[in-house]
Amino acid sequence: MTGRAGPILVYDRISANKRETWFLLIAFVVLLGGLVSAIVLGLGLPVGAIGIAGIVIILYALFSYFASTSVVLSISGAHEVTKEEEWEFVRRVENLCIGAGLPMPRTWVLEDSAPNAFATGRDPAHSHVVVTRGLLDKLEPIELEGVLAHELSHIGNYDIRVMTIVTVLVGVVVLISDLTLRFTVMGAGSRRSNRDKGGGGVQLILLAIAILGAILAPIVAQVLRFAVSRRREYLADASGALLCRNPEALARALEKISADPEPLEAANKATAHLYISNPLKEHSSFLNNLFSTHPDIEDRVRVLRSM
Repeated sequence: MTGRAGPILVYDRISANKRETWFLLIAFVVLLGGLVSAIVLGLGLPVGAIGIAGIVIILYALFSYFASTSVVLSISGAHEVTKEEEWEFVRRVENLCIGAGLPMPRTWVLEDSAPNAFATGRDPAHSHVVVTRGLLDKLEPIELEGVLAHELSHIGNYDIRVMTIVTVLVGVVVLISDLTLRFTVMGAGSRRSNRDKGGGGVQLILLAIAILGAILAPIVAQVLRFAVSRRREYLADASGALLCRNPEALARALEKISADPEPLEAANKATAHLYISNPLKEHSSFLNNLFSTHPDIEDRVRVLRSM
């Protein structure tokens, strides 16, 4: 493929996105570790309390990881369909899965006239593909296949697992930040600073760092989450084009989906990153672009058409 800055190889795009995604995941872990360290030093919590909090956080993360798919499907309002009910949709998913060597995911339709789609699940063996009624009605069959190839690429590339882990990590950061601010309001850390008379100034500085970290960490975590999501979309576009062997079909589908004026009623900020095209189109500003879950459609189409 050829771009404005010279040749663009699809495998280079895939490799670059994988490297950048792992870098951002490592940044998540570093952020989480730094936040916990700031809380321990700033609030002066006893070791026993840290152990209990750690157990609670681990249980919360595990529950969120295994329950996330059911929650997402429930929020979307989609219903499961069979080949007899939606022949064109399910048959194309089957054919693409055979070509990709993937197990057949469960197929769902969301009764909404806005065209869009997403994939979810923990891994290929526990995966789901959801399309809206608008996608089935408004796209040509070859364009629908391009969208399905994109979503199956999310499954085959384990993007669904990556995004589930990222979402859980963000939830953990938010939970820790909230607990930190609650402990601070209740006066945790002040008693120790009173006892440690010789180091009260240092303790106050550490407490201020902990509070600042608790305020800023969720914002930074969300920015990292959206950055990972944008990397995943480029990767799925590239590998989806390889799977369906028709990058132009996916490019046309993206243009139609992004140009459609109808809002997707079931989408919200918690699930927007899952969809092939950002379903939250109401506002456009610098901050919304910073927190956008998707790269620009124009750039995605340009890359696809250069393949």
